[in-house]
Amino acid sequence: MKNEHRSSHSRLQRSLLAVALCSCIAAMSTPAFAQSSNATLRGKAPPGAQITATNTASGATRKVSANADGSYALVGLEPGTYRVEAAGGAAQTVTLAVATSVNLNLAGGAAAATTGELGKVTVTGALVEKKTSEVGKNISLKQINTVPQLTRNFLEFADTVPGMQFTTDGSGHSDIRGGAQQTSAVNVYIDGVGQKSYLFGGVSGQQQSAGNPFPQLAIGEYKVVTSNYKAEFDQVGSAAIIAQTKSGGNQFHGEVFGRHTNTSWRDRTAAEQEPGKDKLKTRQNEYGFALGGPIIKDKMHFFVSYEGKNFVTPADPVTVPSQFASYAPYLPQRVQQQFGPVTRPFKEDLYFGKIDWEIGDNDKLEFSAKVRKEDSRDSVGAQTTARAAKNNANRENRYDLRWEHYGESFLNEARVTYEDVLFNPTAYNFGNQSVYTKQQSESDVLMFDDATSGLAIQRKGQKGPAFQDDLTFNRIDWHGSHVIKVGFKYKQVDLTQSENSTVNPSFYYMVNDGSAPGPTGTSAIPYEVKFNLPFVGGTPSVTTKDKQYGFYIQDDWDVTDRLQFNLGVRWDYEKIPSYTNFVTPSEVLAALNGPDTTSGAPAGQTYRQTLAKGGINIDNYIGNGHNRKSPKNNWAPRLGFSYDISGDESLVLFGGAGRSYDRNLYDYMGLEQVKSALSSYTVKFAESTGCTPAPNTCANWNPGYLSGGSAGMAGLVTPGVRNGEIDLLNNNMKTPYSDQYSLGLRAKLGEWNTSATLSKIISKNGFVFTLGNRYPNGAFWGTPSWGGTAQPWEHNPPGFGGLILGDNGIETRTAQLLLSADKPYTKSSGWGASVAYTFSHASGNRGGDEHYSFDAATIGNYPFIPLKAVPVHRLVVTGIYDLPWGITSSGKLTLSTPPPRNEVADGWSGSGNIPTPLAFDVPGAYGVKELDLSLSKDIKIYKGLTVQFRGDLINAFNWGNRNDYTWTWVNGQATNIQVKKYGSQYTPPRTLFMSMRVFF
Repeated sequence: MKNEHRSSHSRLQRSLLAVALCSCIAAMSTPAFAQSSNATLRGKAPPGAQITATNTASGATRKVSANADGSYALVGLEPGTYRVEAAGGAAQTVTLAVATSVNLNLAGGAAAATTGELGKVTVTGALVEKKTSEVGKNISLKQINTVPQLTRNFLEFADTVPGMQFTTDGSGHSDIRGGAQQTSAVNVYIDGVGQKSYLFGGVSGQQQSAGNPFPQLAIGEYKVVTSNYKAEFDQVGSAAIIAQTKSGGNQFHGEVFGRHTNTSWRDRTAAEQEPGKDKLKTRQNEYGFALGGPIIKDKMHFFVSYEGKNFVTPADPVTVPSQFASYAPYLPQRVQQQFGPVTRPFKEDLYFGKIDWEIGDNDKLEFSAKVRKEDSRDSVGAQTTARAAKNNANRENRYDLRWEHYGESFLNEARVTYEDVLFNPTAYNFGNQSVYTKQQSESDVLMFDDATSGLAIQRKGQKGPAFQDDLTFNRIDWHGSHVIKVGFKYKQVDLTQSENSTVNPSFYYMVNDGSAPGPTGTSAIPYEVKFNLPFVGGTPSVTTKDKQYGFYIQDDWDVTDRLQFNLGVRWDYEKIPSYTNFVTPSEVLAALNGPDTTSGAPAGQTYRQTLAKGGINIDNYIGNGHNRKSPKNNWAPRLGFSYDISGDESLVLFGGAGRSYDRNLYDYMGLEQVKSALSSYTVKFAESTGCTPAPNTCANWNPGYLSGGSAGMAGLVTPGVRNGEIDLLNNNMKTPYSDQYSLGLRAKLGEWNTSATLSKIISKNGFVFTLGNRYPNGAFWGTPSWGGTAQPWEHNPPGFGGLILGDNGIETRTAQLLLSADKPYTKSSGWGASVAYTFSHASGNRGGDEHYSFDAATIGNYPFIPLKAVPVHRLVVTGIYDLPWGITSSGKLTLSTPPPRNEVADGWSGSGNIPTPLAFDVPGAYGVKELDLSLSKDIKIYKGLTVQFRGDLINAFNWGNRNDYTWTWVNGQATNIQVKKYGSQYTPPRTLFMSMRVFF
């Protein structure tokens, strides 16, 4: 890069600052978001000296001139190792981590981190970011390649960051959570591109998946920021994970690996330990390769990788819910034979490729592509037999073209991206679904069998382009040194939400354990059937052209050599036409405005009046195509500071406060149209219920109904009438957000980098569906026809199913103490370690990832309770140690207390109590107690060709880590809480993985 010496005249400096600010103001009408994974190198050098940084792998060179006060800033540096020198001075070799801003003194003398000298080259080593207000830490390639791992999902190592949890359930699905917020609030940025799923939140492609979002072979390193991230990060409410992919260099490098485990290499799961149960045949095969190198030395390079998975893994055991255990012996024998362990097959192919091209001294082009293909059997286990499973298909294609231009005092990054993501579950078996329930209570399901519901057959996706541009000014002096970054983005993506198939009707069978009058066992005739028929003129699918805009400005201001301010603000706007232009169907309006015909309603009272008695103004949910607006006030200030107390960055005080907006998920926002397009019918059968046959509601049983599908029952109803569930969204939907506060201290103690942080995160406006139905007197709780106390399920809008209202209102409050200590691995020391401890006090009005809330009249009526999303205490320790004979050992210890259970106190068993959400503690000192170990041996074959043999022993001591319990409700309190010996587990049983890796 060519740079001329810059005049140090103060008026020019002020002019540059003014230009930067004016650029921001001018760009406000244009969208914005970008999330750089590059590094920034700042510090002091001789005034006017030219500083040159050369990437030792690719040969890429970046230059900048020091300001009159000696300050300099090299921005947009790809993470890696650089040879840095100021004209006339000694060179220093340093390693820069992803998404960091670090200091290097070139003004004279070696830096404090100097570990040795080679001729005129000072070897400084890895520079650790300390002067930042962000809360988080970096995950190195050494950790990724060495620490024991269950999934080969690169995000698994985020588990070693205080405040983070990476979990894998009994079905192999993995989730990553920051604090106590929903998993959907996380966003992952790969090479600066957000991987957000607009349908489900979190990382795209991970819905009900045991797969990886990205080939681990292609990840160089990444950074986890749990709060107080800078203004460039968008669509995130909890953790931001910034990853940098590998690139080719001037030498060819590659590797091939294979990894395997099977039934004989693992202990029995808890379910397999039950007497009479056999060990299921399972296997896991993982394999892949990577290759990178030069196309034109110092100018153009390539990198490609592939990873595949082929699994047959255990799911949660098939069993009746613990509170209904007494009903299990009375289910049909053919259903009971399905109880116990069950497996799920899974296959994934992941491809990634990248080409970078240095065009002259000032410009760089980079193009990358990711392709993901995944097929699995899912929704099996627990209350679902293998016959009632579904097949999931995940498809994802992403493309990214980036141009970087380096000017005299700025860096411009322009990017065009395209994504095509599809989640497409279908039925494993097509036919009738059999649903077995406690008595005739359809909500108390004992078991699903024979086929999945038509509701599970879906097609959901996001597809479209985006453009974003980021401009960084790196030579602005005004009361200190500034690096100012501004950015904008425009994205148009087609969002598709499709569900509710007309196939696979659901037949409901009553089971009696003797607690009710009548014969015990399962009724031979179902008591009702649920099925769907198409509504003329409607389709159970909606596609909308979602438009996203945003803008941000971020100023990293070195006020003095010790004090830095991180000042930023961003603005986001999103328009979802299917929401803003929605018109409530006329049939729905007629039902809401017409007479309330439910039992007990006074003559002449309309359903609207019933709702009004219950505190619901239905006009707030009725769309006319013009009365809905997208929120335009999503301004998010982000303020932070760091102060170098010691003057050498060995003791740094830092803190921050900021707001971050996430998004409303289209999986919910699209239901308003999807649910109204199919007519849903529930027909009871006279022989089982005693109802009087009448069109649309009751019929005499005919065994032929079992063979005709939904179409075969069309004669029981008046087809073509809109009568399904009514889903309505509030006309004033808001954007979920979190307010984040932190104060902490970083200290270097010998070779250890330590940190202690107090963090407070308050999230608000989480999306929630509540039940709009009301009893005629407006009450939410009352006495149904079957007695006891229950919600008004029998009081639907006339001619329709339930009224479901979508609002914002889920809140969480999380206070945490985050402690970390890291000793980076070095070849000279032969060891490395990390310690991460989190103390959490978390409460909220809805826990986990739940968004349906039918146990109170409104979300405002839900109590704030301790949340099950996070344990109170959690400790994760990792270690790497070089043994003799070229053997490397590593381990990971995870200890946590049991999280509280979030349940609804029993109020429908004749007690007369109103069901109430509550939290209660479970017995045991540990929720998770797991030690993973790994040993690897490198054998050098020939001139840089190395073969590695490795074994990973997961849960080495086979600690049980049960997470399934039974209890008894007594006066609204859980008593006699006991662990289910053969239930599900937080962790897998002891499992050995063997792998081989060949690399050069």
